[in-house]
Amino acid sequence: MAETWDFLTRTPLVTTPINYRLRGELGSIERSGITYDRWQHKPTAHETARIWYFVDGQTVYLEQVHTNHPNETK
Repeated sequence: MAETWDFLTRTPLVTTPINYRLRGELGSIERSGITYDRWQHKPTAHETARIWYFVDGQTVYLEQVHTNHPNETK
């Protein structure tokens, strides 16, 4: 989790094989009338866990944390 913290606090908008924008209906989220890009980060070696988040300025908001592959993206 320390590596995930470092990544999300330093480079949350960098696309990598384990960090990328979600697509389609899941690709955006609206909060307080503002639409944000929704990102997914895979913090585990087997890439089963997922963290969904969005970024507003310098703040990363963790939206959902899944310990297994979420059904929405299957």
